[in-house]
Amino acid sequence: MSEEMLTVEEIAKELRISPKTVRSWITSGELVALDIGREYRISRAHLEDFKQRRQTDRRRKTDETKKEL
Repeated sequence: MSEEMLTVEEIAKELRISPKTVRSWITSGELVALDIGREYRISRAHLEDFKQRRQTDRRRKTDETKKEL
């Protein structure tokens, strides 16, 4: 079974951002992509991993700040 591969444009549409932002993440190494000539393909698993790493939990941060005070 092959893994779903997404284009920069598909990811941009899904995340409601600019394709330029997606390319920037790829160039910086934040988002793993397969370089196939003039285009990139990103696996669904790599996208989900990227989203997980960038997820924030404001409640946890607020609780940690209160503990420090």
